[in-house]
Amino acid sequence: MEDKPVYLDSSAPVELRVRDLLKRMTLEEKLAQLQSVWPRVFGVAAMPREKLEELKKGIGELTRLSGALGVNPGDGARIANEIQRFLVEKTRLHVPAIVHEECLTGFLAMGATVFPQAIGLASTWNPELVEKVASVIRRQVRASGAHQGLAPVLDVLRDPRWGRTEETYGEDPYLVASMGVAYVKGLQGEDLRNGVIATVKHFAAHGFPEGGRNCAPVHAGPRELREVFLFPFEAAVKVAGVLSVMNAYHEIDGVPCASSRMLLTDILRGEWGFQGFVVSDYFAIRMLENFHNTAKDAKDAAVQAFQAGIDIELPHVDCYGEPLLQAVREGRVSEGLIDLAVSRVLRAKFLLGLFENPYVNPEEAKSQFDRDEDRALALRAARESIVLLKNNGVLPIRETVKSIAVIGPNADSKRNLHGDYSFTAHMDMANPPPGYDEVFKEGAVRTVSILEGIRSRASGKILVKYAKGCDITGGSREEFSEAVKAALESDVVVAVMGEKSGMFERGVSGEGCDRFSLGLPGVQEDLVRELCKTGKPVILVLVNGRPISLGWMAENCSAILEAWYPGEEGGNAVADVLFGYYNPGGRLPVSFPKDAGQIPLNYNRKPSSFRSYVGMDAKPAFPFGHGLSYTVFEYSSLEIEPQEASSTGSVKIRFKLRNTGGLKGDEVVQLYVRDPVASVTRPVMELKGFKRLSLEPGETRMVEFTLYTEQLAFYDEHMRLVVEPGVFEVFIGASSEDIRLRGSFKVTGEARTIGFRTVFFSSVRVE
Repeated sequence: MEDKPVYLDSSAPVELRVRDLLKRMTLEEKLAQLQSVWPRVFGVAAMPREKLEELKKGIGELTRLSGALGVNPGDGARIANEIQRFLVEKTRLHVPAIVHEECLTGFLAMGATVFPQAIGLASTWNPELVEKVASVIRRQVRASGAHQGLAPVLDVLRDPRWGRTEETYGEDPYLVASMGVAYVKGLQGEDLRNGVIATVKHFAAHGFPEGGRNCAPVHAGPRELREVFLFPFEAAVKVAGVLSVMNAYHEIDGVPCASSRMLLTDILRGEWGFQGFVVSDYFAIRMLENFHNTAKDAKDAAVQAFQAGIDIELPHVDCYGEPLLQAVREGRVSEGLIDLAVSRVLRAKFLLGLFENPYVNPEEAKSQFDRDEDRALALRAARESIVLLKNNGVLPIRETVKSIAVIGPNADSKRNLHGDYSFTAHMDMANPPPGYDEVFKEGAVRTVSILEGIRSRASGKILVKYAKGCDITGGSREEFSEAVKAALESDVVVAVMGEKSGMFERGVSGEGCDRFSLGLPGVQEDLVRELCKTGKPVILVLVNGRPISLGWMAENCSAILEAWYPGEEGGNAVADVLFGYYNPGGRLPVSFPKDAGQIPLNYNRKPSSFRSYVGMDAKPAFPFGHGLSYTVFEYSSLEIEPQEASSTGSVKIRFKLRNTGGLKGDEVVQLYVRDPVASVTRPVMELKGFKRLSLEPGETRMVEFTLYTEQLAFYDEHMRLVVEPGVFEVFIGASSEDIRLRGSFKVTGEARTIGFRTVFFSSVRVE
C-alpha cells in the first residue's frame, strides 16, 4: 500500500507539498488548474452530473456559485460542497477548487449585507472602518464555500464620466492605497485558512480611459503610470501581501494589459516580488483576438496572455483549454512555464487549507449573513460616508419644522441605494425570471429607503408628504405638478435625486454605463428648479455613483448632501444626518467639476494645468477632501521637527485640533506636501497623510504625523526613484483648498536613489 503522498500531509511545508503534487500531474491535469468553470452557463442552479464528469482532470477555480446563480446562502454552500466532493473523491489527485465571488460592496449574493459602494467607503476617510467591513465580507464569503473575492478596485480615478467611477476609492493614489490596503487586510485576515484571497484590480490605470469610455485606451506616460496608477497596487503587494491580481481590459500605448509582460511579470513579480497568482478579467484573453486585434486566434491569444503572466483564465475555459494545450505541444509555451503558473495556484490552495477542509456547513451558512451587528456596521459605514457639501443653516432640520415634502425618483427606491456590484444591481435583468421582480424591488436584502428613514425619524411628529416627481431618465414632466403641490404645502423640501447603478446600460452609472455629461440625468434638474421656485428651503440629497455637475443648483439649493449609493441602511443614515442624530463627517474622495469640460480636474495636477477657459476657471465646484459639519473645528500650534532632515530620515508634524462648536463631530485632518522646485515637474500638492477624529464640544486633541522622507520620492528624468534635497512645503487642512496651517522643512544632503519603495504611508499619533 502506497504511503500517504507528501502533498496530502498537512504537516509538511507548503512548498514541499506543491513540488510533490506538481510532479505527479500530467500536462492536462496541470492545465486544468489554470482554468475555471462557470455553472451559470448551464442555466440551472446546480452542476449537471454530465458536466461534473468533464472535471475528471480537476479544475483550478469555480466561478461565482452563489452570486451568479441567484441562490440563497445555504444552497450556494450545497452546490460548492457537491462540486468539491466530486473533485476530492472522483478525480485522480483529489485536488479541490478555489471558488471565487464578487464582493466589492459586500458579498454579491442573495441575502448578504450591502455596504456603501466603494466611492462611499472612500468618503469615510476611515481605513480602520474599511478593514472591519472587509472582515464581515470575509466571514460571509467563506461561509458560502468561497475562498477568493474579486475586490478591491484600486483604479485611481481621473475621468468621472467613466461608469465604474463608483467602484473606485477616488482620485488620489495615497487615499486609494490606504483604503485598498485596509480592505485587503480585512478580507484575507490574519490566517488564510479562515480568510478570503483578495484580488486587486484592474491592473493597471483603468480609471483614466480615453473619453471616459470603458475599456478605451489609457494615455499615461511611464512616470505618471508608476507614481499615480501603480502606487496603490504596489502598496497592496508590499504592505498588505495581496495574493491575487486581475488585469485590466484596456491598452496602454498600444499594448493590451492582458498581454503586457512589463506589467504582469517584470514590474509585478520582478520589481515588487508578488508571490500570488494573476487572473484574467472575464473574457479578457479572448478579447486579444476579438477586441484588440493583436491575436489572430484563441491559441495566439492564450500564448500572449500566458507569456505575459496571466495564470488563470476567467470566467470559464476558453483560450486556456485546447488552444493552450496545443501551444504547449507545439513548443510555443514551455511546460516549465506551465509548472510555474500551476505552482502558484496550488500554493494558494494549500495556504487556504482546502485539502484539509474543502467543505462548509450549509445549515450554518445563512446564520452568517446580515446579522444584527452586520447591519449596525452597514449603518455606521453609511453614516460616515455621507458628505455635507453645502449648508446655509437649514440642516439639521429643526423642531419647528412641521411638514416635509420628500420628492424625487430616488426617495422611495430601495433598488437604487445599491451600487453596481451589489447582488441587486448586478443581477438586474431585462427579462427577469418569475419572482425576481419583488426580489429586486426589495433589494435582495432588507433595505431601508430614504423615504422610510425620514418617516421613521419623523416618528409621527412631522407630516411627511411624498411625490416621485419624475423618473431617473426620460423626459416626462407629468408628475411635476404633484411634486410642486407637495412642496408648497410643506415647510421644507427634501429632493432625492441622482442616478441608478447597473450593468451595461441597465443603469446610468456602473460598469458599461459611461456618460458624456455629469449633470443630473433626465429632467431631474428641471424638477429641482421648479421646487426652488416655490421659495421653500430645498435640501438636495444625491444618490449617485459619480460627481454631479450641479451648476445653478449649487447656489440655489439650501443644503446639499452627497450620499452616493449608501447600501441597505442608507435610508436610516441619510435621515440621521438630516435630523441631526448624526453629525456628518464624510469628505470627498474626488473633485466635483462645475462642468464635464474641465475633466481631468484632480486636485494634484501640475502647475501648468490651472489655466482658465473662456467663461470658466479651472477650479472645481467642490474640491477633493471637502465636507462640512454641524460643528466647528479650529487648527493651531503647528510644529515641524526637525526643520532639516536627511534623505533617509523623517519629520514630525504636530498641531492642535479643537472642537469649538456645540456638537460632537468628526473632522478629517489632511496633510499635504508640495515640492516647489524639482528636476521634473511636480503636482501643486500631494496628500501624504490623514486621520478621522471624533471630538466632543470643547475638546482639544494633539495630532502628530510622522512623514518619512522616502514618501517624497519621485521618478526623475532618467526614471530613477529619487529623494531630492530642497525645501518642502507642508499644508494642514480640512480639504485640499481649505488649508488651515502652513509650514516647511528642508531635506539636506545629496539626492538619494531608492532601489525599491519600502515606505508608503505616514504614521499618525493622537493625544
